[in-house]
Amino acid sequence: MPALLAVLALVVTMVRVPAGMLPAAASTLTVAQAISAQSGTGTVHGYVVGQPTATTTVLFSAFTGDTAIAIADSSSETDPGDMLYVQVTSAYRTTFGLRSNPGLMRDPITVTGALTAYFTHPGLKSPSAMTLGGSTPTPTPTGSTGSYYAAAAGKSGESLKNALHVIISSGVTTLSYDAVWNALKATDQDPANSANVILLYSGTSRSKSLNGGDAGDWNREHVWAKSHGDFGTAAGPGTDLHHLRPEDVRVNSTRDNKDFDNGGAAVSDAPGNRTDADSWEPRAAVKGDVARMIFYMAVRYEGGDAWPDLEVDDATGSGTAPRLGRLSALRQWNQQDPPDAFEKRRNELIYSSYQRNRNPFIDHPEWATSIFG
Repeated sequence: MPALLAVLALVVTMVRVPAGMLPAAASTLTVAQAISAQSGTGTVHGYVVGQPTATTTVLFSAFTGDTAIAIADSSSETDPGDMLYVQVTSAYRTTFGLRSNPGLMRDPITVTGALTAYFTHPGLKSPSAMTLGGSTPTPTPTGSTGSYYAAAAGKSGESLKNALHVIISSGVTTLSYDAVWNALKATDQDPANSANVILLYSGTSRSKSLNGGDAGDWNREHVWAKSHGDFGTAAGPGTDLHHLRPEDVRVNSTRDNKDFDNGGAAVSDAPGNRTDADSWEPRAAVKGDVARMIFYMAVRYEGGDAWPDLEVDDATGSGTAPRLGRLSALRQWNQQDPPDAFEKRRNELIYSSYQRNRNPFIDHPEWATSIFG
């Protein structure tokens, strides 16, 4: 009898379930979340998109084996950086190996196992359950409605700031600095070209694969310069996606750790931007984005969690003090450049797939006036 029960259990875990018929558990992760986590055991929902054969190589046809599959949050994903590599152990190969079952491509799948590197790539190994079907996990609440901001209702000024600090500091998932690379490839993806990211200041579209430190590469721009508070790149403000954006290496170096203000000379590598000895003026299309990122940082980091108390002031050239300005310019930019679709999508993705917190000034730009005057 024990042997028969074991066989029945295996059959149940391997049965094909039509898409949408199997509800995702509350703890189910998206692929993006699993890529960022990479520790402990997790249940992940995604779509079968190929067979990984090396760190950056995935087969999309002519499959050679049944021992691994790549899954992603989109059934049409082709960038290995946005995929989770899943080990297919012997118990599951007959049903889930792509050489034996090429028709699995683009099917939804839910997998439980150890979140750990596979092929020196974010992965899931030693699966304890693999099921076809399931539904994409939907975090709740989402957007600027619902109960997320309930504790801030009816508040203004310092009371509003304090309420928002608690809201956006609770239940937060922090990323490693290395994990930021893959996250930015998703949060800042070019809407017109899924292989590229949009650079913040220059506004150009550049290949996701050109991330690094060489000329022509893009790297991780800290909009709140990390020297203003000296918080470095440890998990926390130094890896907070709400103020990290892709930017050209040279442009990032030119901006350096300058405050934000109007005026200066034109930046040749980033048309529309201006700079002087201690300040940077971004192009018009992202002035509001920059302001709302700075406001977020000043509310999120209040000095009570081992990080410095970040404050916005109406000055430039504050050096390593945990301050950034110029407040009067940032207030103006928030009004002139309201949140657009790109900024709203980015906020939603950071909340749903990475950090589990939101930038309230994207959801409610008017709160910046209430808190910062």
